[in-house]
Amino acid sequence: MTKNFYVQQEVSRILTAAVINGSFRQALLSNPQQAISAGFGGEAFNLSADVVNRLSTIRATSLAEFASQLGNL
Repeated sequence: MTKNFYVQQEVSRILTAAVINGSFRQALLSNPQQAISAGFGGEAFNLSADVVNRLSTIRATSLAEFASQLGNL
């Protein structure tokens, strides 16, 4: 499996957590780096610092907007 696959898998986990939990969703939208670093439900997100930094540049007011900006990274 490629590195890109693992990144996509982790981003999918982040989005899933945001869909099912409003508190995590708000944290992700207001401070992506902190939300990703904190993890969700006792689980860590396994992303490199570079990927977390790129995700932290997303500025969105909704999860749909956040997800749409993922393609621009």
